[in-house]
Amino acid sequence: MSIRENLLNIKATLPSQVTLVAVSKTKPVSDLMQAYEAGQRVFGENKIQEMTEKCELMPKDIEWHMIGHIQSNKVKYMAPYVRLIHGVDSLKLLEEINKQAQKNNRVINCLLQIHIAEEETKFGLNEEELSDLLQSETFKNLRNIKIVGLMGMATFTENQTQIKKEFQHLKSIFDKNQQPTTHNRQLTTLSMGMSGDYQLAIECGSTMVRIGSSIFGGR
Repeated sequence: MSIRENLLNIKATLPSQVTLVAVSKTKPVSDLMQAYEAGQRVFGENKIQEMTEKCELMPKDIEWHMIGHIQSNKVKYMAPYVRLIHGVDSLKLLEEINKQAQKNNRVINCLLQIHIAEEETKFGLNEEELSDLLQSETFKNLRNIKIVGLMGMATFTENQTQIKKEFQHLKSIFDKNQQPTTHNRQLTTLSMGMSGDYQLAIECGSTMVRIGSSIFGGR
């Protein structure tokens, strides 16, 4: 099946409140343009340099999402255009994003990454660290970022019961942290679910799914 058909088939299964991020990392611009021509406007990349190159070559109405792990020293390259940064896992990184956003006269939307998987290799804050971050004076003084939600990745396993439990855990953390809303905190987005588990994630309350191989094919 073509990229267009894959995309339209997936979109047909998504509820209206769920945003589809087409994970286009490592894919050529020609593949992204096929998805764009089929109506896709939100693309997720995991390397800032690659995303910046694609941003320069592609139409300007695209929303670019940074979905990979971020090195602080590279934030400046995406600060002028990135629409949403998914994997923010420390106050230090938030401060850097805030600084670069300020230089570009922008407010950059971010998701805080929560560690819900059993694998040690996954990044993210635990519940206590999340609470400490949101209540810190440093965070409250950041004017050029906005925390618009949370994201998390389930354990890489065939065990659907375990994945469901992890997604439900993230949803409960999300619900607990929806109040208060402030100038830089308004949790409306819950990003969880990828090609293999997005339907389960949506059942558990996800409002944003990141799908790559089911659209563009494997690597």
